[in-house]
Amino acid sequence: MRTLYGIQYLRAAAAIAVVLFHAAEKTGGHFAIGAAGVDVFFVISGFIMWVITARRPVAPLQFLSDRIVRIVPVYWLATMVMVAGALAGLFPNLQLSVAHVAASLLFVPMHSPSSGEIWPVLVQGWTLNFEMFFYGIFALALLIPRARQLAAVALALAALAVAGAYLQSDNALLLTYTRPIILEFAVGMALGQLWLAGRVPGAAAGLVLVLAALAGFALIGIFRLPFDEWTCGPLAAALVLGVLALEAGGRVRRFALPTALGDASYSIYLWHTFAISVVAKVGERLHIAPSATLFAAAICGIAAGLVAYRLIERPLLSFRRGTARPPVAAGGAVTEAGRSG
Repeated sequence: MRTLYGIQYLRAAAAIAVVLFHAAEKTGGHFAIGAAGVDVFFVISGFIMWVITARRPVAPLQFLSDRIVRIVPVYWLATMVMVAGALAGLFPNLQLSVAHVAASLLFVPMHSPSSGEIWPVLVQGWTLNFEMFFYGIFALALLIPRARQLAAVALALAALAVAGAYLQSDNALLLTYTRPIILEFAVGMALGQLWLAGRVPGAAAGLVLVLAALAGFALIGIFRLPFDEWTCGPLAAALVLGVLALEAGGRVRRFALPTALGDASYSIYLWHTFAISVVAKVGERLHIAPSATLFAAAICGIAAGLVAYRLIERPLLSFRRGTARPPVAAGGAVTEAGRSG
């Protein structure tokens, strides 16, 4: 199985986009389009789950166990760092409650006592609520024949999105799991099926898709246009499909730095806000230019994620590999599960 470096590079780019979004937010800058990195992550997630289970069938409970072991320990640790910091007075705006901390650890959407938003204690963990929900639906789909799984997941997610358009409720669960953004997972699965069937476009068309997607994101960012999953979702899908087309055409080569960033993308995503907050406060107290502070905050956020990957995430992965069979998508690298046709 060969590594799909294009997907690795997209993971790195998506993580960096989110880092820049938060760095700009903390320093008074503007890079709202960086939040679209989440859309790219969701499409990639659907793609990976579909592809890796194509050639290595897995039972639903084993699939969930693999994902929990892969996702939960590092997230819980980051969350408890936030809790400890709040108790120590380092995060004066963070209000804690036992219910909210428990909901955060269990991936249950809940209104935050700090802001009223549907955010966990570690704010960026809101995306993991969606990820774990998707894993649950995907695991249920593993109970039915492979030929029907994609349609079953797509129909379930579409039904929830349609229901969300008509439901009037303040319930955090309903508001979360009926958002149209959940459709991005199904789109990723569909791209995975195209990849496995050998039906992705040619390299030239792939380049056009990549450039068009990047241009779309750039236009939104430059002109500060409003955006949501209805605009960023299709752009993310086009970007992933374009990269897959380039990959299939042999146009994607391995480069050490973006590969390393892709491997560490999960840790970068979880830990970057801690470093950004520190740098932003230091920059404000020392009256450093906001643009310089933004740059330093972004660099430190990425560096914090790389360090966390080396010291926390990778040792946990290595320990798990040494004590159990390799879990589904255990490593940072995305590997090809095989293609037919």
